[in-house]
Amino acid sequence: MSACRNFINKNSLTLIFLLFYVATNAAGQAKRPELLVSTAWLAEHLNDADVVVLHVSDDRGDYNREHIPGARFLSPSEFTTGHHGMMVELPDVQKLKNAFESVGISDQTRVVIYATGWYPEAARAFFTLDYLGHTNSALLNGSIAQWKKENRPVTSEVPSAKAGKITPHINEAARALIADAKSATQAGASTLLVDSRPQRRYEAGHLPGAEHVFWEETVANANNPILKSPEELQSLFQSRGITPGSKLITYCEVGLQASHVYFVARYLGYDAAMYDGSFYEWNEVDRLPVVKGVKPR
Repeated sequence: MSACRNFINKNSLTLIFLLFYVATNAAGQAKRPELLVSTAWLAEHLNDADVVVLHVSDDRGDYNREHIPGARFLSPSEFTTGHHGMMVELPDVQKLKNAFESVGISDQTRVVIYATGWYPEAARAFFTLDYLGHTNSALLNGSIAQWKKENRPVTSEVPSAKAGKITPHINEAARALIADAKSATQAGASTLLVDSRPQRRYEAGHLPGAEHVFWEETVANANNPILKSPEELQSLFQSRGITPGSKLITYCEVGLQASHVYFVARYLGYDAAMYDGSFYEWNEVDRLPVVKGVKPR
């Protein structure tokens, strides 16, 4: 009987150790590591026929001065509605299809996206491709800033791009509409709202129940957009009450900063959507209630 108890105790300890090992190691890993590529990976695969690098910027002159060799220019105005008042939303599917096909993207293309001055624009392109149903896109970790910091080559040469062919498979789950946001504001809702704006904007007024994760908190700093480690990111999320398994809706002013936090959530394995109309639609257009201060409610 004593031997039996010893056997059970030993095996119980082994099981506890294994569970602890799996939990602690899983915490340090991203569930979707393929959504982020390093500068070293890109340098190795820069000339692959199935890789397209996107330089996302409002400033064509910025691209003309220097970009990663082979990168194609894409303005956010080509894959959003542009600014109507202040709102920036998804346009019709045909416009999206035309925009991404024009820079050589097809269904099987491995797309690597970076931005320059306003880094959330890269994530907005990622979100848009996710919505379009293109499932092989990634952000360049550290963007072109890290690429240049490592003294990797840049060029002013504009590559020619043969048009691609995309078959849209619209992923409506990626986009939250105002009805989804309203539902998430209800006490006891199963979906968490995450405000991606600076602290002062959150305190000035946020959607009822929204937690706060400013997009810059997920990177080294605003000028060094290297993503923090998965362990640090999970710790950040959990410190704001966002636990693994939570369903999220991110929002900001007009859907740019929120796209970055949407990307981080997807990278970590969360079920996430981005509220396209964001705070501008909620507050300025529909004049819905907001909460002021540091508390969600």
